[in-house]
Amino acid sequence: MSQPSSTGKPSSGIRTWVVFPPSRFLRGNNTRLKHLLQQPDNRTCADCGAPDPKWASSNIGVFICLKCCGVHRSLGVHISKVLSVTLDAWTDNEIDAMIDVGGNASANSIYEAYIPKGISKPGPNVNQDQRSNFIRSKYELQDFLKPSLRILSSNSSSLISSLSRKNIDSSPSRKIANSIPSTKGMVEFIGVLKITVVKGTNLAVRDMLSSDPYVILTLGQQKAQTKVQNSNLNPVWNEELMLSVPENYKPVKLQVFDHDTFSADDIMGEVEIDIQPLITSAMAFGDAGILGNMQIGKWLKSHDNALLEDSIVNIIDGKVTQEVRLKLQNVESGEIELRIEWVPLGQ
Repeated sequence: MSQPSSTGKPSSGIRTWVVFPPSRFLRGNNTRLKHLLQQPDNRTCADCGAPDPKWASSNIGVFICLKCCGVHRSLGVHISKVLSVTLDAWTDNEIDAMIDVGGNASANSIYEAYIPKGISKPGPNVNQDQRSNFIRSKYELQDFLKPSLRILSSNSSSLISSLSRKNIDSSPSRKIANSIPSTKGMVEFIGVLKITVVKGTNLAVRDMLSSDPYVILTLGQQKAQTKVQNSNLNPVWNEELMLSVPENYKPVKLQVFDHDTFSADDIMGEVEIDIQPLITSAMAFGDAGILGNMQIGKWLKSHDNALLEDSIVNIIDGKVTQEVRLKLQNVESGEIELRIEWVPLGQ
């Protein structure tokens, strides 16, 4: 029987996945952040006005929706560091930075002070090209600031720090380097993958007796990277990485590298993660927050994937999650263990 492939199209062969028929609170001591979010200006996205934003740029100091969150991630963390209001644990410094800015209205009074005639702020349902162009102009090129407020560094936190000290007029007048990637072909996002790189086992030796491994995850044009674990063939990362998922998604590519100081980093294996079983199962069941703990799907081990065992998709405490164990490909040895959580649009 023909079954859906990882790209959503029918393909013949072994069935490799199964779908079974069908108000979070802030983590940690985030009361101050919750109060900030309840300000009237913070109840809509700073960039497009969509209601009930669940994400924030902690260094810029604005609350944003999921669609705008995907564009912010593409800017890089040196410009916008994106955190989930409901899913991430915030540090005191990150919350202090948000409070120092004062909220969306305060930030927009600076970042949108001089929007030229002919340029309109996007609405919630604008297409992704318009959304991306506006956000990049606003934060990366700083086109809507007074020239005297544009900053030398591309690190947006430099501007926020200046704002909080009330000495923004002393900032150097220089526009950020024009290094924007093309926005052609950008698509709508349907959700976010929160991938915890748990650990590696029996990884390949790339130095004298060991390796200094780290992991890179790639989805489309997005990349996310773990920290380096020095001299460790059985590293434990327990590190969470996030990737926005476009409508026409493909498998996530995972690569393990050995960090080298004086030469190019060596590859230590790679593998593809089929995310369709997780997303299809989640969408079939709808709002997981109102359901009890249950198994809702499965990615089956087969000869044409790298699974070490069947990978179960579960609803646990209102979250759609999946534990994955994979054998690295194109390398002499190595396994990777992951935990994946699906965060749908609007959550």
